Amino acid sequence: MTDRRTLLKAFAAGPLLLAGCATRYSTTPPGVLNVGQISNSVAFLPLFVAEHQGYFEAEGVRLADRPRLGTGAKVAAALKGGSIDLGAGVITDAFNLAKIDDGTRIVTSLVTEYYVDVVVPLSFPEPGTLEEKIAALVGKRIGITGPGSGTEALVSHLFSSTGRDAAVDATLVNLGGAATAAIGALTADRVDALAFFQPIAQQVEAAGAGRTYISPVRGDVPSLRGALHGVVFSTQKLLDRKPAELAAFNRAITRAFDDIHGDPAQARDLLGRYLEDTDPATLDALVPILAREIPRSPQVERGPYDTARAFHLGSGLVKKAPTYEEVLVGGPQP
Repeated sequence: MTDRRTLLKAFAAGPLLLAGCATRYSTTPPGVLNVGQISNSVAFLPLFVAEHQGYFEAEGVRLADRPRLGTGAKVAAALKGGSIDLGAGVITDAFNLAKIDDGTRIVTSLVTEYYVDVVVPLSFPEPGTLEEKIAALVGKRIGITGPGSGTEALVSHLFSSTGRDAAVDATLVNLGGAATAAIGALTADRVDALAFFQPIAQQVEAAGAGRTYISPVRGDVPSLRGALHGVVFSTQKLLDRKPAELAAFNRAITRAFDDIHGDPAQARDLLGRYLEDTDPATLDALVPILAREIPRSPQVERGPYDTARAFHLGSGLVKKAPTYEEVLVGGPQP
């Protein structure tokens, strides 16, 4: 198992390591930003809202390509290669990029709760305590998006908190970022559980195919409460080329936050447009969660950042992570 996982991580990191030889400058013209994101998870709803409502254009910046790249490693590789100007991912991705580029900068806070849930079929036992729930996952097949991801990070943290190693004591199954593939794997019994970004848990519950088993956003994991998780990040070389565009980007995101925290009916409508063909029950479940996890401002605050940094270092997910000051130097403010 360990040898297999080592190979999988090496393959996943390959594009990032190759791209890490040099950071290319932005390939977009003035006034334009390319923003790559992992998937259409809830964390990236503010980008959709700002785009749908015309806030980017109103603030003086145009978004060109916004590819869904599937994993944080691919987002980081695209940043290093200069094909995107900003990467929308999780803070784990920024920490991984910082290993090979000390110019990594986090420029926008998108979510200040750890928005990955562990989801299980209805037939799965329901122990009482968190420790008992983690013990019940030992030996199980757990679906994640991929190696080095925020989904793997949660599983690793849960197992290590009880003295176990997820790489040895479970089988982590890489499913990519597509919701249909993840839910299909659970319902077809190809995995025993999922550790996946919202809205997977809500979609599974709405379909009657399973339930949320462990949810940091719900407060189930005390060490992760209030942790910065969804972020937009870049490199200093790219930031130096487009300071005005980045400031406009954050102003647009601020307006999107206002909409999400405003009228619940409008927030639900925008969420439904973002998550097309999503069951109404899923949307109803998500709207109150958004109010808890999406901040009022894109400003990266010290408290949520330090909580996330301590989690990554304490659980061994990363051996080194930049300090708050290091990761914000040169970063644009809203």
